[in-house]
Amino acid sequence: MQYLPQPQYFAELLQDDTLEIDGFENFVKQSYRNRCRILTANGIDSLTVPVSGVGKKILAKDIKIDHSQKWLTRHCRAIQSAYGKAPFYEYYADDLFTIIKKQHKFLFDLSNDLLTQCLEFLQLSVALNFTTGYSDFKNMPENDLRSKINPKKNPNDINTYNQVAYQQVFGNDFVDNLSVIDLVFCQGPQAGAIIESGIVKKRQ
Repeated sequence: MQYLPQPQYFAELLQDDTLEIDGFENFVKQSYRNRCRILTANGIDSLTVPVSGVGKKILAKDIKIDHSQKWLTRHCRAIQSAYGKAPFYEYYADDLFTIIKKQHKFLFDLSNDLLTQCLEFLQLSVALNFTTGYSDFKNMPENDLRSKINPKKNPNDINTYNQVAYQQVFGNDFVDNLSVIDLVFCQGPQAGAIIESGIVKKRQ
């Protein structure tokens, strides 16, 4: 599960009637599990939720957020600065910040609450289920989304989705692979339909 995922993540979710969320995988560092990208006046800004205990093998559901670092203030200020003038900011910001400021103990719970809220923003119907143990997806590797969208991979290598360009707050050239909140704040009720229109190939 990712922190404020990209539109491509939601496009993948739409290809399944239900989504199985695996909290029993080992937490993977330097992934989108605890970070996202937003577009600011100065370009792309990467927001990272600090976590503790990642030096050892720890299940994703057991990773704790490190609240000794002032990440809450940083994330909220960065999002407000980036999208305060976006057309639909005032309609969604309060709900988003209410979740971010809840002082979740575990990253898994924070990401789940945000995922649920983003699906509501997008008006997309995806049932979220939780596994009771680790899933290896040996029979259906194409349905394993845990690391399919990764900062170390070229998103263009995933040939099931082409992100549709839309008007962003800053710059003249469209920037893709940002957090879905960029799309939501800029396009509002049309955001979900924009994601769906970018699906070019269904998984088998």
